[in-house]
Amino acid sequence: MTRPSKCCDQSYTEVEAKDLPLCCPTPGMSRWDGHPRVFLKIEESGEARCPYCGTLYVLKGGPAKK
Repeated sequence: MTRPSKCCDQSYTEVEAKDLPLCCPTPGMSRWDGHPRVFLKIEESGEARCPYCGTLYVLKGGPAKK
């Protein structure tokens, strides 16, 4: 069994389109030692950085098509 990621313990995380809308911390991360949840716009550029912890999120497959 894999342990869930703790918020702010990774500097880079890949996400998939099924994970949108994207927020940090993500549902798989523990929240008790993290920061307030913030929604990140990743669809247009294909990447977003959390303003609280600095984690870089990258959308697999690049920017979402419109």
